[in-house]
Amino acid sequence: MLSVRDYTALIDRFGHFKIWHAAGSILVAISFSSVFGGCIPCDIVGSNSSTMQTVGYSMFAAIFNVGWAVTQVSHMSMVNCITLDSSSRVVLASCRNAFTMVANLSLYAVALAVFHFRIAVTKLDIEDQYRWIAYVSIFIGCCFVGVFLIGTKEPRSRRGGEGKIHQRIPWDYWFKKVLYYQVALVYMLTRLITNVSQAFLAFYVINDLQMAQSSKALVPAIIYVCSFVVSIILQEMKWTSSRLKAGFTAGSIMWILSGAGILILPSSLYGFIYLLSVIIGVANALMTVTGISMQSVLVGEDLNGCAFVYGSLSFLDKMSCGLALYVLESYQQTSPIIESCNSVMGCVSITRYGLGLVPASCAVIGLVVIFTMDLDRTTISRPLIQPLLA
Repeated sequence: MLSVRDYTALIDRFGHFKIWHAAGSILVAISFSSVFGGCIPCDIVGSNSSTMQTVGYSMFAAIFNVGWAVTQVSHMSMVNCITLDSSSRVVLASCRNAFTMVANLSLYAVALAVFHFRIAVTKLDIEDQYRWIAYVSIFIGCCFVGVFLIGTKEPRSRRGGEGKIHQRIPWDYWFKKVLYYQVALVYMLTRLITNVSQAFLAFYVINDLQMAQSSKALVPAIIYVCSFVVSIILQEMKWTSSRLKAGFTAGSIMWILSGAGILILPSSLYGFIYLLSVIIGVANALMTVTGISMQSVLVGEDLNGCAFVYGSLSFLDKMSCGLALYVLESYQQTSPIIESCNSVMGCVSITRYGLGLVPASCAVIGLVVIFTMDLDRTTISRPLIQPLLA
């Protein structure tokens, strides 16, 4: 199986981002539908043992991650090849984040429709509901992938704004740049914040705040809507390196305040979680858009090495998030920490500490890195002479 370095090197060397995006999307569709469709290797071998199920589902999960990585890296690399203007790159990043929020909200709509038209009575009915949600989501996603592939022109990644040819960039070139490590750390911390908060938020509102079951859908929905609105607003701004740093700083401060609120919020005042959801949604949009835009600043005009940048940082993001979630969940199951519940504070658990401390701590570290970062030397300020779209 290809490593991160292998497939990013292939994307950088041969370009044709749309082909890579299509191939990755096919792998994602096949593997994701196979995960929800049952253990196919078990049916082929004729054994339904736990070992065979582990092997079967792990295989398709691995295929999914390869396909998703190829799709994500090729799509994000196109941003830098479409334009060399730094503000335009931020606009594209914010637009991408806005439609990510639309996709998340669309999943709620699909789930609501499936739950309405297919009433579950038994366990098999519940499994069938989630299978239909997966299949409908895959179908809708494939339709939009088709629109993207048909309606988007392939950017000329090897030719710059003045017509000069971009040479292939070796992967070790990036390791000699201090900015690479700073941007990598900022992006990793941003993804830790968003992924850890998404993983623990539903458990927090149900178990710690003792809210109604509907809140585990309503609270994330508020976050997605606010992130969408802010992402749209960010597209209308003229961006500079100082504004990128200011945007990330504002998002970090919001998450620090939100983390403190999550830690001390009593269950009797659970209504304040909706206010915190608005703040978290704004903070997520600010940090995600500016964090991704800093990658574009790092790439600059080195277009034939951008796939390695996005691929390596995406690999770092997945490894760190996986490790963090594994540690938190393992600690939650094995730690003798007292999980006390009372009428005032609700429940004080590892969920509350994980949701409150981990994102806030990452935000603090991100602030320190941002203050040491020098983006001015790499920011592209000159206008484009010709567009990069063919």
